[in-house]
Amino acid sequence: MFRAIWMLSIRAHDFFHHYMPSNRLLAATRTRQGLKWGVPAMLVGVPYLAMANVCTILIDRGAPEWLHLVVLWGIWNAFEFILNGPISLFRLVRAIMRERMMAQAMRPQDRGRVPTSSRC
Repeated sequence: MFRAIWMLSIRAHDFFHHYMPSNRLLAATRTRQGLKWGVPAMLVGVPYLAMANVCTILIDRGAPEWLHLVVLWGIWNAFEFILNGPISLFRLVRAIMRERMMAQAMRPQDRGRVPTSSRC
């Protein structure tokens, strides 16, 4: 039973990761080249919140109750994008610091000393 639940969750994760555009965009902002786009990608959360707001207004005016799922989906995706901005900024700073430390470790230690030859 546990194995079946585990396999179902893996398949659901793979499906959502590969076919949902918001998850693909979030995955792209988690790469080293995409970290700089994490903060501007926060703006993608605004249309999701607007869509959730419109759906709640429609529900109040008598629209079908299943729109609550759309509201939940919109709020979830908006929070994903809004939280991804500061996280990607933190990861970007950490990656830059790591790259600088690696560059300093690869430099020669005594750059100020010039080797001289006694035969000159």
